[in-house]
Parts: sequence; structure tokens; C-alpha cells
Amino acid sequence: MADQIPLYPVRSAAAAAAAANRKRAAYYSAAGPGSGAERPSRYQLEDESAHLDEMPLMMSEEGFENDESDYHTLPRARVTQRKRGLEWFVCGGWKFLCTSCCDWLINICQRKRELKARTVWLGYPEKCEEKHPRNSIKNQKYNVFTFIPGGFVLAVTITREAIDEFRRFQRDKEVNSQLYSKLTIRGKVQVKSSDIQVGDLIIVEKNQRVPSDMVFLRTSEKAGSCFIRTDQLDGETDWKLKVAVSCTQRLPALGDLFSINAYVYAQKPQLDIHSFEGTFTREDSDPPIHESLSIENTLWAGTVVASGTVIGVVIYTGKETRSVMNTSNPKSKAGLLDLELNQLTKALFLALVALSVVMVTLQGFVGPWYRNLLRFLLLFSYIIPISLRVNLDMGKAAYGWMIMRDESIPGTVVRTSTIPEELGRLVYLLTDKTGTLTQNEMVFKRLHLGTVSYGPDTMDEIQNHVVDSYSQTHSQAGGNTTSSTPPRKAQSSAPKVRKSVSSRVHEAVKAVALCHNVTPVYESRAGAATDAEFAEVDQDFSDENRTYQASSPDEVALVQWTESVGLTLVNRDLTSMQLRTPSGQVLTYCLLQTFPFTSESKRMGVIVRDESTAEITFYMKGADTAMSTIVQYNDWLEEECGNMAREGLRTLVVAKKSLTEEQYQDFESRYNQARLSLHDRALKVAAVVESLEREMELLCLTGVEDQLQAGVRPTLEMLRNAGIKIWMLTGDKLETATCIAKSSHLVSRTQDTHIFRPVTSRGEAHLELNAFRRKHDCALVISGDSLEVCLKYYEHEFMELACQCPAVVCCRCSPTQKARIVSLLRQHTGRRTCAIGDGGNDVSMIQAADCGIGIEGKEGRQASLAADFSITQFRHVGRLLVVHGRSSYKRSAALGQFVMHRGLIISTMQAVFSSVFYFASVPLYQGFLMVGYATVYTMFPVFSLVLDEDVRPDTAMLYPELYKDLTKGRSLSFKTFLVWVLISVYQGGILMYGALVLFESEFVHVVAISFTALILTELLMVALTVRTWHWLMVVAQFLSLGCYVASLAFLNEYFDVAFITTVTFVWKVSAITVVSCLPLYTLKFLRRKLSPPSYSKLTS
Repeated sequence: MADQIPLYPVRSAAAAAAAANRKRAAYYSAAGPGSGAERPSRYQLEDESAHLDEMPLMMSEEGFENDESDYHTLPRARVTQRKRGLEWFVCGGWKFLCTSCCDWLINICQRKRELKARTVWLGYPEKCEEKHPRNSIKNQKYNVFTFIPGGFVLAVTITREAIDEFRRFQRDKEVNSQLYSKLTIRGKVQVKSSDIQVGDLIIVEKNQRVPSDMVFLRTSEKAGSCFIRTDQLDGETDWKLKVAVSCTQRLPALGDLFSINAYVYAQKPQLDIHSFEGTFTREDSDPPIHESLSIENTLWAGTVVASGTVIGVVIYTGKETRSVMNTSNPKSKAGLLDLELNQLTKALFLALVALSVVMVTLQGFVGPWYRNLLRFLLLFSYIIPISLRVNLDMGKAAYGWMIMRDESIPGTVVRTSTIPEELGRLVYLLTDKTGTLTQNEMVFKRLHLGTVSYGPDTMDEIQNHVVDSYSQTHSQAGGNTTSSTPPRKAQSSAPKVRKSVSSRVHEAVKAVALCHNVTPVYESRAGAATDAEFAEVDQDFSDENRTYQASSPDEVALVQWTESVGLTLVNRDLTSMQLRTPSGQVLTYCLLQTFPFTSESKRMGVIVRDESTAEITFYMKGADTAMSTIVQYNDWLEEECGNMAREGLRTLVVAKKSLTEEQYQDFESRYNQARLSLHDRALKVAAVVESLEREMELLCLTGVEDQLQAGVRPTLEMLRNAGIKIWMLTGDKLETATCIAKSSHLVSRTQDTHIFRPVTSRGEAHLELNAFRRKHDCALVISGDSLEVCLKYYEHEFMELACQCPAVVCCRCSPTQKARIVSLLRQHTGRRTCAIGDGGNDVSMIQAADCGIGIEGKEGRQASLAADFSITQFRHVGRLLVVHGRSSYKRSAALGQFVMHRGLIISTMQAVFSSVFYFASVPLYQGFLMVGYATVYTMFPVFSLVLDEDVRPDTAMLYPELYKDLTKGRSLSFKTFLVWVLISVYQGGILMYGALVLFESEFVHVVAISFTALILTELLMVALTVRTWHWLMVVAQFLSLGCYVASLAFLNEYFDVAFITTVTFVWKVSAITVVSCLPLYTLKFLRRKLSPPSYSKLTS
């Protein structure tokens, strides 16, 4: 057969080489002797400049302090020696010109618009001198043109990606279509969020999301301020107080905003969500009014108005808003399994080329060998598993469907269907705290007075003490209105007199009820206010209609507790506060000074005057670390704080100090003087306040619990047993983060915790890292600022130390910091990461991780919409990873290797056939046989492997340690790949040689015997691979076998129908099939007996 192939004369290699040499000689002679002589020096100069890359980097900061003129001393070989004119063009100038033109075009196409400061005219967006981006959100990853190219084989992948992208488009459209009220000269008009422009005046109602970055101009609140919720921006559920621009707040009516000539100067858009610099200028007044603007005058996009109705002027839109600038661009995620299969496919391609070259070499390069090489490449092309992509994509879709149908994790949504196998390969889990691990619902749990402690079961005793105290006070006041003052003075002059438990409880409850920044709010009656201008409307002042607003949920929990024990906060404004006693009497206190909580001071305080007695009292509460040096000596505070912290409670120490009128007047004059200071204002103010913070009377210690999500502790325990390291990244305070880490058992009770000291310089970071290096097996707690310094100077060293920790807690993290930590983990460890969060501030982290999980919670749906997987509760993560992650990875690994085996075995048969017949490039099977082999004959059984499971779900949940094996990637590796290659070579050789040995006079018998044995072998190999049978697998086996048997009647072109109905055909096919499969079944049986896998011991 091979002898019949015609040979064609080929020009000899020597002739070809001679022709090439002649062309080369002609080229160099045309270039002239000059160019040839100068060429070596040019190459020499190139080499000399290349040595610059080998210069060592400067390792000290002093090296960068040299004069800039040093730059000019660098070699300029290329610049000075460059030729001009035609000679220069011929010798390489054309290449330089082309490169320069290409670079210029790329720069033009990719050039980003420079961000600039802007002047914004109120209500006149058309006055803006430059164009600003549309106020629309875009989370899509592709455009329409991305989907135009693509062949038939990739149609499934493209369709799946297109569906995912269309869903993202629909979600973006929903957000961009939200309607807002825009204030114009003609009145209010409704506009879509995406149509809002810089300079528009936008009205935002209570509980409505702010659509773009705005400067706060007016509010319906009488105080000229409002509260906003920033959970989607910074992850904190504390309500922030925002203040309207006083010039516009004082205007009589809304319409007056158009009667004034005013503008806002705003700094250029930037990342920092905690700072803003700008000015408000009104030009039509005499003199012009200039008002400085700071962060408290801004309303960032994504925040929610919590009180009143606000009007703002838009200053930043779309991708220039703070929230979008802090969100990384979405990227396509490729699973680790897909990357591993790509590597194996490349190896198969090399094998294809190598096999084709070997066949041509064994032919002896006779005839048109290059044509034979191409024919062999086509014959063996089945080595490349083209159908692998389609099978895997269909499998991924099936896994997603199974996850969403799992009744144990209801509400779970698979938003990215390309990476379900990633759930089975995770090593690091990075989680948000607020709303993810916790419910963000604070509950008062403990009150400790030093000698007596009250818990949830004994709160009624506190209530009785409060009732008794106020009934006595009321009766004394009724008998003699002035009798209450002298005893107070006696107490302050003789503090060592032991007070009764009842009076101590009363003092503690009163202190907690007064020392806070909580404001009670009463909802307006429905329909009472039709315009944002009405600040005073009919309000219902009943207890049921009252809600509390504060900058911290802890504060609200404390005030709600005082209400539950009888002392209720009923009213508060900027200058006074009113409490209602159990008997219904209203006590009024004048707010003289308020000292807000800061992360530096870790405490807050108030000075109040009791209107009924004229007593002045300084109340203060704060963290035990800050308060322990302020209060009078005691022997119980430190111990009790430790006890409460171990219970996971957030502790606050409460103290007071009585002041005389003279003492307060002296303090006020010094305080006001310090506040007017131009230099070191903050230091001088702190020094004046600290003069009061001495020898304060310790009243009580409070314990508040941030309730954990259901099942958080067992879930974290399970993940830790599964070998997953958990990092907590939160925007909350260090003390709070540490408390939650302990109460959630993220840090176990037996583990030490190393709190990384605040560092600001390279030297401090160096010392602290050395101190941390000496610690062993302890959890790390570090703040965002210190983390930034460490990463700036010692990135590699810090990541190396942090990765050795059993748990890491990063507090005060910005959204961009969270994303950076995820990226650094991926970069330094090369392991797979998963990020989980529930707020808008977690989106960057979720998108940066290999696998992002979003929780639908109180902080909105922004995180869940941007994530790859959306769940309703944190505890669902456990099952998602150890059950669905395991099964997805195991199934895809088996499916991928089996599809490769299917192509390798038929290519081996083709190689054996060609080598037997004098290395002829003739196909063994043609036409429908090849099409049917990859589709109807083997597709259903092979694809049914997506239903296989090696471990039952309840076993995987019970023994999470099984998950550790998955991260090693042993189910799909070069070792398992080589095993499958050897199996394919063995079976292909047996099938082909067996058919050749057993076939009789006609060649068609070889095709019939070998192809039938091949189909049976594939079906038996699927059965050999399956670990747990599903009824659909059995159906797939018989369906494929039935399709093949039925098709034999129509394959007269390929088979001898008379021969395949004989007993001879049956026994020959059976013999070959048994020889190809029986040894493998035997080996599998022996391996399971002698070296069983770890999971088999649990399932037996």
C-alpha cells in the first residue's frame, strides 16, 4: 500500500544552501564595505549598554540623594553613534521608525484623561468648561466585539460567557435606572441615576442611596445636619454626622438656591474616602462669602441618608466617584484546573508534533516528506482534545446547577460559572468582619461595679434599683427642693464614704444614659410633610415611634439598655439632653462640652449641667487601655476586662468627676483659647482636656456583645481543620476586631495574639518585625497604617512571617488595602485565595481573589452581585467548599483526563496501523466513524462522570481534613497524566495488534473488530473510573451501547454486515476487549486492597 504512493523530485539540500549563500553575499556586497566595517562597533556599543542592566541596585536611601546631574553621565552610545540619512535607514533606522510609530499609536489609544480640579456652578451643568464622565456604573468585562470571533468548538464557552455578561448588564441597568429628584429653575424633575451631571442639584430622601459624590447644601433637619450610613463605602455601620454648608442652609426656601450666584471649588478626584478639600463661594453678596469645605460637608456615592431629606450639588460622577475609584476593574478569572489542563494540552501538542516527525523520519524522508508530515499531523490530531473545552464547560454548568439546587444552602447563586473547581483548591480565606462574621446587632450583656456583677438574668435587679433611687429622689425633692445639693457636696468632699449598691447602680446607669452621641429620632406622620422645606411637622413622640441614631452601634445598644432599665433618652439637640425617669418625670441636662471618640484617644466624654440642681459633672467612657490611668486606683478593673474580652464582649470603662462652677469656667476659658490657636491646635486642646482627666471616679465596666452570625464558630473550626488559613480584613477598630476574632474562635483560646505596634518609619517597622519574628504560633493583629509601612519597606519579609501565622487580623483597612493584601497573598504564595464579604467596600477584595463569595445581608447586595458565588449566610461557606468544591474538582479532573484518554487511544491505534503498513499516512477510520466516536458512541458515558462522587456529602462535612489532599492537586498532575498516557498506549496497542492478528482475508474486518472493541473498551473504562454509581450513569452506558448496535445496520460502507453477525466476530471482539481491560481492573483491585485512598477508610 505504501509502495503505491508516488514520489516527487525534490531540489537537493546542497543546492538550496548554495542559493541562500549567493543571496546573502549579494546583500552584503550591496551594503558596501563601509557598513560592513562599522557593524562590529555598533554591536559592541549595544553590548556595553546592556551591561547597565547588571549594575547592582542601591540598597540604602543615601544612594538616592545624589544630584540629578548624575543622570547625564550615563553612556549615550546609541545616541551619539546613530547614523543619519539613507545609510542610517538601511542599517536599522526603518525598524526604529516603525517601533516609534507603533508606540505613539498605542499611547494615543491608551492615554488616560488627566484628572483636574473643577469649578462647579450650582444648578448650571452646562457652564462646566470640560466634559465629565456619565454618572453610570459599569461592571461589565467585555463589549459586543469580544464575542464576534470564535469557532464552532468554542461556541459553548462563548455562549456561557455571553449569558454571564448579559446578566451583569441587566444588574448594571437596574442600578443606573434608579430615579432621583433633580432641582431646576422650573421645579423638581425626575432623572435617571445615569443621567446625573456635575453641577446638578439632587434631592435625596431618607433611606435613599446617594447617586454620586456631592457637596451637602441643605437638609430638612432643623439642626442643619444629617446622619448617613457608609457601610457600602468603608464597611462601618456607624452612622456619620454630616453638616450642610451654612450659607445655603440659611436660605429661606429651596428655590433661593437659583437666586444666588455661587460655586464650589473641589479638589481633583482621588482615592481617599476620609478627606476632602474645597471651598464654597457666593459672589453676589458684599463682601463675597467664602466657606471652607471638609469631609463633613460631603455625601459620597453609595452612602445612604439616614435622617431627613438632603439637597446636594454633584461634584464627581461615574468612574470619578470615591466608591468607583476604590473598586478594581472586574477581570476574567481562570481556574487552576483550566491552567493545568492547558499545560497538559501543550504537552500533547508537542507529542503530536514529535510523533509526526518520527513517522516521517522512519519513512526516510522519501517523496514530498513535508506533505506527509502535514498528513500525519492531521491523522494524529485526535491527540489534541478539542472536545475537552465543550465537555468541561457543560460540566461547569452542571456543577452550578447542583450548587443552586442544594437544599442545605438555600439562596446560593452561581454568578461566574467558569470556576466551580476553585472551591476545592483554596488555601487562604480572607473575610470581612461586620455583617459577614457578625450580625452587627449589639446586645448589652454585662454591668460590673467592682463588687457586684449583673448579667442578662439579673437585669431586673438593676431596674428595681433605678426605680427605688428615683422614687427616693422624687420624694426628697417634693419635701424640700434644696435639700439635694448639700449631700452631693458632702459626697464630693468625702469620696471614701461607701455608697449603697442602689446608689452606685443609679450613678452608673445615669452615666451611661448621658455619656454618648446618640440622638432619638421620631418619624413624621404619613402625609404630614409634602415638601423637604418643612422641618417642623406633626410628629409622634411615643416610645414605639422612636429610633436611635448614633455613630456607633455600641452607643445605641447602651442607650437601649438604659431605656430597658427605666432611664429613657427622649430628646437631644446640640445644647441639651432630656431623660425620662421610671416615674415619668423628665430630667433636663445642659450639654456644655462634648469630646468625641477618636482612634488616638480611644475615649469620649461630655460635660453636663443638671438643670434642676445646677450640678456640673464630667462623664467619660472609653477603652480600658486608655481609662486605666485616668481613674482612681482599683484592684479589679484589669482582671474583669480580661474576663469579658475572653467572652468576646466589647468593654467600656465609665467614670465621672464632679466640677464646681469655678473649675468649669477656668477649664472653658483655657479650652476655647486652645481651640483658637493657629499652631499645634490639636496638641493644645488635648493638653487642656487631659487636665480634667485626673483621679476620676470609676463607676462601672460595661460589656456589649456583637452577635455572631449563626454557625460562625463551627464553620471557622471546620475550615481550619480543612487546612484553610483564615485572615480577617476589617475597617473596624483594633479592639473590636480583636474581640470578634476571639469570640468567633478565629483565634483559638489557647493561642497567643501579637498586636503589632503602630509604626510610621522604616526603623520602627524593622524593630517590630524582629520582635514578631521571635513569636511562635501566635495570631497577628495589625492596623492598616502599620501594614502600609511594612509593605512599603519589607514586603517580602512581612508576607513570609504573616503566612506562617495560624490567623491574621488586619483592622482599619481601606477597600484598596484589602484588594492589595489578596493580590500579595496570591503573588507570594502561589496558592489559591478566596475573599468573602457583604458590603460595597469588599467588592475590590472579592474581585481580586481567585474565588469571590458575596453575602446578601444588611449592607446591601453590591458584594453579592460582584461576586462569583452569592450566599445568604456565612455558615454556608463550609458546605460550598468541602462538598461542592471537592466534587467539582474531582469530577472535572476525571472528566478532563478521560477526554484526553479518548483521543490518545485512537491516535495510538492510528500510529500502530501506519507503522505496520510501511508508515503510510492513511486514516484507519473515516467519515462517520470518527464523528460518532467522539459524540454519540462515547459522549454520554464520559460526560456522566460529572455525577460521580468519591465521598458522600455528610462524610465530607464530618471529616473536613479530607479537603487538605485537594490543595496538593494530586487528582490532576503530570503523574496522573502519564499514567493515563501509558494506559492509552497499552490499550491502543492491544486493540490494534489484536485486530491485525485476528483479522482474516479482508481489511474491512480489521476496522469492524478494532472499532467495536474500542467502543466497548471506552464504556468499560468509564465503569472502571466511576466510584459511586448514579442511575443516569447506567442509562448513559446502555444508551451509548444501544446507539452503536443500532447504527451497525446502517454502516454498510464501513462494516461487513454479514461478518459482524457471526460468532467469530463476537469472540474476537470479546477477547481483545478483555485483554485490554482485565489487567487494569486487576491493578485497580490490588491497589485498593494494598494502598487504599484516605477516604475509602471512612466510607467502608
